[in-house]
Amino acid sequence: MQSLRTNDGRDLLWDGDPAFWTGRAPILFPVVGLLNGGHYHYDGRTYAMPKHGFARGSEFAVTEQSETAVTMQLAASDATRAAYPFEFTLDLTFRLDGAMLQVSTAIANHGDIPMPASFGFHPALRWPLPFGAERTAHRIAFDKDEPEAVRRIGPDGLLLPQSEPSPVAGRELALRDDLFSADALIFDAVRSRSVNYGAPRGSQLRVTFGDFPVLGVWTKPGANFICIEPWQGLPDPAAFAGDIRDKPGIMLIAPRDIRRLAMTVAVTGSAE
Repeated sequence: MQSLRTNDGRDLLWDGDPAFWTGRAPILFPVVGLLNGGHYHYDGRTYAMPKHGFARGSEFAVTEQSETAVTMQLAASDATRAAYPFEFTLDLTFRLDGAMLQVSTAIANHGDIPMPASFGFHPALRWPLPFGAERTAHRIAFDKDEPEAVRRIGPDGLLLPQSEPSPVAGRELALRDDLFSADALIFDAVRSRSVNYGAPRGSQLRVTFGDFPVLGVWTKPGANFICIEPWQGLPDPAAFAGDIRDKPGIMLIAPRDIRRLAMTVAVTGSAE
């Protein structure tokens, strides 16, 4: 996804300014985050894999298209097999329904053995949103209490073993740059299935994330974006050196099976 706008042309998605971060809404597959040493182990072999996997830098083929929806597919190839020895297809569907965007994925294992995989969405939403409120007024409101501690990523990009108290007060996370001086906030026991993002008055964005067990929230301090990231998976824990099938948060997709995941972003209020 390269842009997301209201009917009157107000941009909701970050523009990829290289002064901070060139991403906009990358797709994370077949891993989430960084691997220890930039590689993983499977059945006694070692495979190199970039941070967040290879899907975000791959070319997808358009398989269906209409005025309100498009489906794109990434399929296993010689290039992917060198890093990920599994027969897969990854289908992404973007569908507009009024003031709501649904993004869904179908991860299919076409092989005869269980396929380890992680997946994540990584949309960078404007901070502040273009609805007139100050940047300092923005917050993320969870639909349930979130009392559990949060996880952090160390300077090496790996998941730290210790946790820290949640900065959520009640159900609200007031957004400040200093929250992200130590990288992302990782809610690895998130209870909510949706959040509202924006200022308390006026239009907001509601982000729903269904079956995802982890939610990452991230920005680069001073940048005008906030990423609200549903994850099925985690970065490698510090010093993890086991088989990828033992990696925390990994999915094992059965042979000839499909795992489906989805998120939505909807404008609430009058600014559609």
